[in-house]
Parts: sequence; structure tokens; C-alpha cells
Amino acid sequence: MSTALQRQPAATARLDELWFTRCPVPTATGIAYKLGWLTEAFAADGIALRTLQESGSELARHHYDHRLPALIREGGNMLAFGARAQGEPTRLIGLTWIEESQLILVRGGSGITRAEDLKGKRLALPGWNRNPIAEHVRGTSIARGMSLAGYKGVLASVGLTLDDVELIETPDHTREVGGAGRDLRPAGDRRLGRLWPVQALVDGTVDAIYVKGASALDAAREAGLEVAVDLDAIADRRFRVNNGTPRPITVHQSLLDDHFDLVVRFLAVTLRAADFAKDQPDALREILEFETAASAASVNQAYAKLHEGLKPTLDEERLALFDLQKKFLFTHGFLDADFALADWIDPRPLAAAIAFNANLPAPQHTVPA
Repeated sequence: MSTALQRQPAATARLDELWFTRCPVPTATGIAYKLGWLTEAFAADGIALRTLQESGSELARHHYDHRLPALIREGGNMLAFGARAQGEPTRLIGLTWIEESQLILVRGGSGITRAEDLKGKRLALPGWNRNPIAEHVRGTSIARGMSLAGYKGVLASVGLTLDDVELIETPDHTREVGGAGRDLRPAGDRRLGRLWPVQALVDGTVDAIYVKGASALDAAREAGLEVAVDLDAIADRRFRVNNGTPRPITVHQSLLDDHFDLVVRFLAVTLRAADFAKDQPDALREILEFETAASAASVNQAYAKLHEGLKPTLDEERLALFDLQKKFLFTHGFLDADFALADWIDPRPLAAAIAFNANLPAPQHTVPA
């Protein structure tokens, strides 16, 4: 697939490095990178593809604030919304929707087996994170935002509200951020299971907690916890809207202005990676274990429907659900300011990437050894 993607009209200014970043969850970007397709697509032009997750540098903070112009970000929407609300000139160029095992966990024998049973119960609400960059505290308090949205959704699915439960604030000791946005967790500890207040549930401080993702399933198994509610089983997607559903792809306005063709090329590769995932889901397990830092069993359980929403779109349904998340984050204090979603969207790169791929021969998909 490399030859067709390597030559596009030259941009007005040379770019030696193109950066990308993604969260430790399944993404089309991460799959394309692990297949080697992204690196290959830019190598012939002498453009080095860099990932913030493996940079080991101070640049890693830009996963949070997107103040690196040559950065393409596919990650949780809390940080993407936060950067835009803080005035960063980013643009939304795609949305994915990946079911990734959103769960309400309880202790064994609690008697809580369905959403209705949460009425009157104590639910853990992780505290605001500790961040020396004041404007990053709200948007980077991921566990708090996801838990609150998860509770809101599961309660609303049975006609309840947050007023029907008791929210118990638990310390956010799992993700301290140091100077210049450095993550102070042990090196190599990428497990999202560490985000959630599992111990508070085990100790009986709370009756239930929200968790998300394959590594959270590993943490639940280790602690002997049980699933009371599986949000992925709720038919109406409105009740599953959260930080990763929908998940945005964003770029800096200057990257579009100066290197539009490179953005199109990047998206074209990720679209083909999404097709690969759909055509050969069984071949992805090793890639997903790496991307999520979780076990094979949990990957299989959490991402059984991965192929259904991995391909980025800007369709009306995803945009409407995305707008619900923006309103939620603003209402509950996770954004510095509100803004019109329509002003953020630029549909041109995705449309160009789809058209570009339509003219390519059918790919010969292989998984790297």
C-alpha cells in the first residue's frame, strides 16, 4: 500500500517530523502504526513519524494541551474538548465509536445486579487530579469525568438521576502529573485499570464503581469484583456517551493550512487499518494487547465489537452524541468555556482521504511478525 500513499502535491513548507498521539485503547491510528503502515507512508518523503507515547520527552504533555502544531491526536474527548475550550486552534476531522467495556462493578454478594439497584447506593467519584498546570486540572481529571458520565448514563437508562445516588469522593492517587505534564506513575505502567478506585470498593467505602476498558477488567478479576451493569448492553447509545465514545481525531489548524496533503495521507492509512480490523479481527489480538496493556482474555471481552466503529466518520449521529458529551463536560465543570461544535469541524481531510482510498487497488493485508 505504500507507493500510492507516498506521493502527494508538495506542501508550501517542508515538514521533517510528523507527530501523533493516541490513548492506550484500540484506535485506527495505533493499529496502522503497529502494522508499520504509517511509518512506511511517510518514509519516502523523508518525514519521520513520531509518537508522543514513545518519545520519552517533555513533548508528552502535548497529548493533553495539543500545543504541538505538527501533531495528530486520536484520543479521549475530554482532553480534546479541553484544549479547544482553552483556545487552542484545533480542528475536529473524524470521530470513532468503539465499544470498550464500560461497567459498573460491585462486591460479590452485594445484591446489586441491575441499574435500578443503584438507587440510594454510594458510588465512587474520583477526585480532581493533582496537576501543577492549573488549567489542565479539569480536562485531565479523566477518572472523575468518566465515572460521572458513566453513572449519569446508566441511571438515566432506567429513569433515575444523579440525585438518586450518593456520590462519595475518593482520592485521585492513580494519576499524579508532575512538572510540564510528566506522568509520575512507574515507567511502563500504562494500565488504565489503575485509574479506577477499586480499593474503595473492596474496602466497603463505596457500593459501586465505574470502570472502562480491558485493563479495568483485569483489575476487577484480581480484586474478585462482579459486574452489576454492562453499559455496552444498553441499546440506546445516548446512555453510553463518555470520554471514548465518540473518540475524536483532532489536528492543529496550522497543520491543515500548511500540510493538508499529509493529514489526508495520515487519515487514508488509518481508514485502511480500520478495514483491516473489520476483515481480520482475529489477527488483531497481539496488537490490541500492546495498545491496551491488558490480557488476551480481557481484550477479547472488552473489544468484541471493535470492528463496528473503528473507522472514523463525521456522520450526524456521532456528531449529535459528541455534542451531548460537550454539554455534559461544560455543565459539570470540566471545560473552561463552551463553544459551537460546528465551528470546530473540518470535514475536508476525511472526505479527501475517502476519495483517495477509493482509487487504490485492494490492499494485501498482512500482520507483521
